[in-house]
Amino acid sequence: MIPYYQVNAFTGDPFGGNPAGVCPLENWLSDELMQKIAAENDLSETAFFAPEAGEFRLRWFAPAMEVDLCGHATLATAYVLFWELGYTQNQLVFQTRSGQLSALREGERILMDFPSRPAEPCNARDEVSRALGRVPLEVLKSRDYVAVYASAEEVAALEPDMARVAELDALGVAATARGDGQADFVSRFFVPKAGIPEDPATGSSHCSLIPYWAARLGKTEMFARQLSKRGGEIYCRLKGDRVEIGGRAAIYCRGELAVG
Repeated sequence: MIPYYQVNAFTGDPFGGNPAGVCPLENWLSDELMQKIAAENDLSETAFFAPEAGEFRLRWFAPAMEVDLCGHATLATAYVLFWELGYTQNQLVFQTRSGQLSALREGERILMDFPSRPAEPCNARDEVSRALGRVPLEVLKSRDYVAVYASAEEVAALEPDMARVAELDALGVAATARGDGQADFVSRFFVPKAGIPEDPATGSSHCSLIPYWAARLGKTEMFARQLSKRGGEIYCRLKGDRVEIGGRAAIYCRGELAVG
């Protein structure tokens, strides 16, 4: 039996935000079994973590592949350690495929320290336009494409062709625009290549969105909303070559997986 938690990240609503599976381990499972569990859970990501040298090793699996960075499942893992497993210190350190990441408990909010991934202008406007069904003002690229639109309404109205999005030479596409007064900026994130047509609330895409909007808005602290059906609230701060991504989380279920 494997302990299992499902936590909704970037929200205080047990029916909102982005659901993540979290599996605390004493010893690592095989990669094949972790991928099968992630596919069976069919959530954006399932996180697996185990103690390592006084810290924790953390890995994230989408339904179709292991990913190199995931914000919402890191937030969910920190929530489980802080509020479900009784971890008493206020800061966690995770060793991951993207290097060392930390999570700090601040009241009901968890603040994560992630690498900044500034996106650079690129020549994929036509391909991204066809995939998203609407021509953006500009297109940039880091790990993912960033498609910038003139308004939050345009981003909300997008109806992407997921087959074309999956054919792009990036993991996913973040569509974004300046906020409508309730947020500094908004976004949606499409990543069918990983088995996730639209991610409800995404941390890793903000590694590129935060430096982009910090430069254009002239501020280093921002509040962002993700305009998926479930919605997400992300607190953002640019810190040099790092970004701070913060949010709340809500437990949905506790149980065991009858495998392993």
